[in-house]
Amino acid sequence: MKIRRKSRFAPEVFTHSLNDIMFFLMLFFLIISTMANPNVIKLMLPQAAAAQRSYTKQMTLSVDAERNYFLDKQPIPVDQLETTLHNTFLNVQERTIVLRLDKSLAVQDLVDVLEIGAKEDIKMVMATAK
Repeated sequence: MKIRRKSRFAPEVFTHSLNDIMFFLMLFFLIISTMANPNVIKLMLPQAAAAQRSYTKQMTLSVDAERNYFLDKQPIPVDQLETTLHNTFLNVQERTIVLRLDKSLAVQDLVDVLEIGAKEDIKMVMATAK
């Protein structure tokens, strides 16, 4: 006589703890992504429809709405900007600066910075918000 089981074995995967793990991973990546922001100086950048990305390491020259100048987050007086750029790029092959100017500034402020870059033979790229 053959005896059969009344219930069959059904394998299943318990995913109750998977929700907690996914929540902690999402929280971790959100916190890390806000901490990894390289642009600490808050500026309202002008808008552009198309943006070109550059993947080489450049220096950043930021100018806020009060016309305070920052070279890689270090404040620089306006009258020492040209000498600081000259000394910084004295023996550097790749002479590139990313300009981050506040959108409330006049065009003359941009032209003044570009003129200094032209004197020192520095390639300047303007950052915009997409």
